[in-house]
Amino acid sequence: MITRIFNLNQFISKKKVLIIYGPRRVGKTTLLQDFLSQSTLKIKSDSGDNIRTQAVLNSRDFKRISDYVSGYELLAIDEAQQIEDIGMGLKIIVDNHPDLIVIATGSSSFDLAQKTGEPLTGRKRTLMLYPFSQQELLSLYNIHELKEKLDELLIFGSYPEVILASNRNEKTEILTELVNSYLLKDVLALENIKGTQQIFDLLRLLAFQVGSEVSFNELATKIKMDVKTVIKYIDLLEKGFVIRRLGAFSGNLRREIAKKSKYYFLDNGIRNGIILQFNDLEHRDDIGKLFENFIISERIKFLSNNQIYKNLYFWRTYDGWEIDLIEEGDGHLNCFEIKWNPQAKITAPREFLKSYQNSDFKVIHSQNYPDFLL
Repeated sequence: MITRIFNLNQFISKKKVLIIYGPRRVGKTTLLQDFLSQSTLKIKSDSGDNIRTQAVLNSRDFKRISDYVSGYELLAIDEAQQIEDIGMGLKIIVDNHPDLIVIATGSSSFDLAQKTGEPLTGRKRTLMLYPFSQQELLSLYNIHELKEKLDELLIFGSYPEVILASNRNEKTEILTELVNSYLLKDVLALENIKGTQQIFDLLRLLAFQVGSEVSFNELATKIKMDVKTVIKYIDLLEKGFVIRRLGAFSGNLRREIAKKSKYYFLDNGIRNGIILQFNDLEHRDDIGKLFENFIISERIKFLSNNQIYKNLYFWRTYDGWEIDLIEEGDGHLNCFEIKWNPQAKITAPREFLKSYQNSDFKVIHSQNYPDFLL
C-alpha cells in the first residue's frame, strides 16, 4: 500500500471548492474514493461523464441545482472538466449552500481552470496530483531500496499502475497504453484537434531534446508545421500535464541567454514510452538525460506536494557557463547542477555566484539525490 502525501481532510473547507488537478491515471479518483470511504458525512458522489449531471449543473437554474444537492453534506464530482459550465454551477452551489463541502477532480488544468476560474474566484482551493513521488514511495520502500530501484524509475517512471506492476513486460504494456490511449486525450480535446501524428512527432523531438534548449523554428521545420502552431501545441502539452517548461534565468549579466526554454517530461516512463525505449541503462546513451529529467520532475513534485512556492529556471551564458536548475524564492537563488556520475568534476560558475551573491551552488548526482527529493 502506497500512501499519498495528501490528506484531503486538511484541505476541505466550507464555502470553498477543493479542485484536484492532475494527469489521467495518476490516482485522482482513487484518492477521492479513499477519502469518501472514510468520511462520516452524507455524501453525494457523481461524475462529470453523467449526462444528467451535466444538464443540471449547466442549467444555471438555482432551484434545480439546489434540489440536486439538497440533504447532503459533501458533494464529490469526478472528471468535472466534462461539464461545460461547471464553474458557474459550483459557484451557485457554494453561494447557496455554504455548509456543503464540495470536491471536484479534473485531468486538464487548462480546461477545468477555464471553466472554474472566474466564477470561483475566492471560492476554491487547488491541489495537483502527480505520479508517485519519492516521498510517497517511502511508504513502500526505505531509502536504500529506493536507490536500488533508481534504474527502474529512470526507465519506467512512477505512474501508480507502473509502480505496482509485477514485471517489466507489464510495465511496458501499461506505459504503451498510457501513451497511445490516454496521454493526448485531454490535449486533443482542448481545441478539438483532429490529427495526432504531428503532436506525436513533436513529442518525440522534445523527448530527444530533454535537457537542451529548444528552438521553435527548428521544431517547426522538422515536423513541417508553422511556428505558431508548434508554440500552441507545446503550450497545450504543458497544460495537459505532459511536459513542464523551464525558462532561462537572466538578471544583470550581458552574456546570459534570456529567451530560450527547456522542456522536461513530468514522468520518465511517459518520455520513454513516446520514443519506445525501455531497454536497460547499460544499453543506452541517454542516461544523463534520463537522470536530469527524473531529478527535475521529482523536484517539481516535491515542491508542489510540500506547498513550497519557487520559480524554476535554468541558466546559461553564450560562452558556455551553465546551471541546470535554479530555484528562486524568498530572495534567494538555490542553484543545482545535475550529473549522473558522482565522480564528475564540476566547477561552480564563479561569475554567477559573484554577480548574484544571494545564491548557493550544489551538485546533485546518483548517490546524493535522495537528500534533494525527500
